[in-house]
Amino acid sequence: MPAAVTGLGHVGIYVQDMPRIIDFYTNVLGMTLTDRGPEDRIVFLSARPHEEHHEFALAKSPDRHTNAQQISFTVGSLADLKDIYRKIKAANCRIDRVVNHGIAFGCYFRDPEDNQLEVYWSTGIDYPQPHADPIDLEQSEPALMELLANLPPKERVASV
Repeated sequence: MPAAVTGLGHVGIYVQDMPRIIDFYTNVLGMTLTDRGPEDRIVFLSARPHEEHHEFALAKSPDRHTNAQQISFTVGSLADLKDIYRKIKAANCRIDRVVNHGIAFGCYFRDPEDNQLEVYWSTGIDYPQPHADPIDLEQSEPALMELLANLPPKERVASV
């Protein structure tokens, strides 16, 4: 079998206001600052600092902007997703959409420098994609779980 990558190691983005972005990723999303370069020209963050030194690198650049389509972060439970959703709203982030993908509930929003992020909880359900029904994370957990129980049948598109 030919050699292949085993996973995604980390993502790096350019930022302009490093203190503001560090505050957002540590206090709103709960990541841990694991390392930093001189004068915070580069900062390293991890959601799993005991397992991975960094999953996210922030590089200071006054004139460059990251052009990622989206950067997605996972959470461990629906309760965690609801809690982070409240923090995102309290931080006055622009929320683009909140959806039920069947395979996950996801909240798409913008960080303070307008990078599109997604925070999602994997439901454990295998459901054909793409799928994105709008949901309200203010609903109770039982009401949200009922949405999963009532997903309409959907056929997979044959792979090529």
